[in-house]
Amino acid sequence: MRFTLSSLTVALLSSGSAFAADLAVPAPAPVAVVERCKATLSLPAYGGIIKPNPNPSCITLGGFGDIYVGGALTGYAYTQTNPFPFSAAPLPSDRAARVDFTNIQGWIQKADGPFQFYVQGGAYAIPSLGFVNYSALQQTDLLFTPLPVAFGKYVFNDNWSIQGGRMPTLIGTEAPFTFQNLNISRGLLFNQENIINHGVQVNYSDGPWSASVAGTDGFFSGELSWLTGAITYKLDDNNSFGINGGTNLGRTNAFARSLRYQYATPGLQQNSGIVSVNYTYSNGPWAITPYFQYTNVPRDFRLGIVEGASTYGGAVLASYTFTDNFALAGRVEYIAQTGDRLAGGTSLLYGAGSSALSFTVTPTFTFDRFFVRGEYSRVQLYDITRGNLAFGTLGTGFGRTGNRVSQDRYMIEGGITF
Repeated sequence: MRFTLSSLTVALLSSGSAFAADLAVPAPAPVAVVERCKATLSLPAYGGIIKPNPNPSCITLGGFGDIYVGGALTGYAYTQTNPFPFSAAPLPSDRAARVDFTNIQGWIQKADGPFQFYVQGGAYAIPSLGFVNYSALQQTDLLFTPLPVAFGKYVFNDNWSIQGGRMPTLIGTEAPFTFQNLNISRGLLFNQENIINHGVQVNYSDGPWSASVAGTDGFFSGELSWLTGAITYKLDDNNSFGINGGTNLGRTNAFARSLRYQYATPGLQQNSGIVSVNYTYSNGPWAITPYFQYTNVPRDFRLGIVEGASTYGGAVLASYTFTDNFALAGRVEYIAQTGDRLAGGTSLLYGAGSSALSFTVTPTFTFDRFFVRGEYSRVQLYDITRGNLAFGTLGTGFGRTGNRVSQDRYMIEGGITF
């Protein structure tokens, strides 16, 4: 066999190249790039025309993770007919008109990773139809303190998580604070629900299903005796169904508390059970949510509840978005309670056997993160327990004597969420 110089050179070069390849250091694996401040924020929950900040402020703290910061600075003015009778001390009295803040609140949260938390603090007013309305500082003091929400959360996997602390309730359809809702004032049915409570909550989600179960103190009583739960099924992108409720498994002697604490922990509602069923349709400019609610307070002689009572009611909340900057929302409600007004008995509304109908309309204008909206509402009462000044008794309705059966309220609110 004959080798030429050229063929020998090629062979040697090929052999050297293969040997060099064997000695080559492998290229380093690509380093994963972690995207910062990209978490999807679900708190605070927004259920209305006012939207959360799409670019919330975010700070990355070394290995701790991303911390998101936001807030709401909002104020309102209102006038109303037939304010409630004067309150007994130490509670303030209802007013015919007021100019005040509705929210001077800020929040901070960690919304990704196994350990998460959410803290919300500041002053707030929670106006509600058919109910006495106090100033923001008074409500902050009488309700949930300047720290209404603060809880930690541990996420086990994509399906399961557990959280504990001071949390929004699982019950109801409307959220606590004004900027979270379609309307400025909460509705009549909202007055039968607890709002913020202490406890521990377990969450589960899988596909269209989501469910939560919690052990709480109900109406901010400090006694962990309530069991609450909520289940939601999302049929498709436009339709979802839900059921939520709870009950006091023990008994709470909230009547022994001072009047101040009974504002946050009403004795009858604290010892009640409640169930609510809702449906939500959202498609294009339309959002419609009808729901039905039932509550029951059983008789308990130990607590001075000599006669049980129930409420049942329904509501429809709806909004239509005309443009990117203007939308119109409305709400219609009816609620009634059992009992005979002539015989007296336990009052959950405006006396035994009473009922109420409300109508609310709220146009809203938005400009970037700013908003301004007006509101007109009317509450009509039926079968109230009337008072007699000759005998020194007040009625259970509106007006300084408690004998008025209607209230009109005109409001305007504006501010910024960030």
